[in-house]
Amino acid sequence: MEKTLSLFPLNLIVYPGEDLNLHIFEPRYRQLINECLEEEKTFGIPAFINNKLPGYGTEMHVTTLHKRYPDGRMDIKSKGLAVFRLVNFENPVAGKLYAGGEVELIKPGDGFIAHSIALTERLEQLYDLLQMDTDYTATTENLSYKVAHKVGLSVEQEYDLLTLETEAERQLFLIQHLNKVLPVVSDMERTKQRIKMNGHFKNLDPLNF
Repeated sequence: MEKTLSLFPLNLIVYPGEDLNLHIFEPRYRQLINECLEEEKTFGIPAFINNKLPGYGTEMHVTTLHKRYPDGRMDIKSKGLAVFRLVNFENPVAGKLYAGGEVELIKPGDGFIAHSIALTERLEQLYDLLQMDTDYTATTENLSYKVAHKVGLSVEQEYDLLTLETEAERQLFLIQHLNKVLPVVSDMERTKQRIKMNGHFKNLDPLNF
């Protein structure tokens, strides 16, 4: 499905279902958000990485206007709706200050996938090592989107995840990432423990040789 969106490029990745707070200060984006509020329309955040628009982004809905400042700046809360692929990009849109373009909305895949058990097991291992609590379970819908910002992915890796169209692909992507990360974090924790022991009195067993 194709549609036209006003576009707000940012150097970050937003996933469907994610809440994003934004401070709006540039005149072009004040105009964009004001139109979204007045006309109850959505806008798009295409990922802007390494000074490029690689092509994918997320359709957003403004859910709350938290504050409007006397000079026109705004604090808003928005929510990700769907992933899109840029078809064309116009900067600026004729008669406007901001950019826009045609996008193709990506149909979401299944929300519950068998890989979720393997993924949650690795998440539990990671959070145990980091001494953090987790409330994700194998039945959490769209699990990959909910944990993607919390497993140490780079912006480029978060973008790669955004381009994957099925939950199964995204979960496998995260499992492969965690398989690489867990040994590194485990080694770091062992190193921290060794550093903590340094300088303490040690009760050493006698050596038999």
